[in-house]
Amino acid sequence: MSASLDIDHLRTWIGAERRSTDVITPRLANGLAAVLDRPCDLAAGNPAPPGIHWCLAPEIAPMSALGSDGHPARGVFMPPVPLPRRMWAGGELRFSGAFRVGDEVRRVSRIADVAEKAGRTGTLCFVTISHDYSTAAGLVLSERQDLVYRAIEAPPAGEPRKADLPQPDRRAEIEGTATLLMRYSAVTFNGHRIHYDRDYCRNEELYPGLVVHGPLQATFLLQMAVDMDGGRLPSQFGFRATAPLFDGTVFSLNGRREDDVTRLWVVNDQGVVTMEARSA
Repeated sequence: MSASLDIDHLRTWIGAERRSTDVITPRLANGLAAVLDRPCDLAAGNPAPPGIHWCLAPEIAPMSALGSDGHPARGVFMPPVPLPRRMWAGGELRFSGAFRVGDEVRRVSRIADVAEKAGRTGTLCFVTISHDYSTAAGLVLSERQDLVYRAIEAPPAGEPRKADLPQPDRRAEIEGTATLLMRYSAVTFNGHRIHYDRDYCRNEELYPGLVVHGPLQATFLLQMAVDMDGGRLPSQFGFRATAPLFDGTVFSLNGRREDDVTRLWVVNDQGVVTMEARSA
């Protein structure tokens, strides 16, 4: 099913701004470390786990202000895109510093673009958001976040298309359990029902299982990039979701050095790449 968008109206949200502040507490940092299966003994002054910024200053709304998908209702900061399915398409991180446990972090978020595109199955609406994160030391991270909205459709029938992939320099396997998804939703205060409500996934969004968060996959890849570079945060990390990833299977994280760039990707149990990234 396709939908007609009033794209001119939606584009009036471009330039909308939201400012928020949060603190990287030991509990929050150790919560993310636990999700990543890392030691949970971080204290004030320690480097925070990579990807901690996705745990900061979530949009907090009362239960009565949530939409049917579990997200806060659209139309305040986010444009009121009428397409029902929301997905994290990708983004880019540019680091100019590092977060530490105990930091007070100020974030300035802006709607950078709203664009309509024609997809294979109908209308798509892309919303681009920019986030600048600063601490007492100054700007730490500039982020571009790409969201896509589309109609709900059943997954295509037939064999999934597998990628022809190189041999990774490093590989790790992650068991995609419902508990993993629940803990990441908790540490990010993410109420999106596709990550924990199996009946909603199957009956409303026509997914075969719970959806593994895009930021969680990106966080695993960012952590791998840091590990492959001796603990150094990259100056730039870009990633793109290529297929949905579902719970109940083991998926792999892969990294390969190519000249001055680290290429990274997530592969599901059927050999399909669900996210790819580059770190420099």
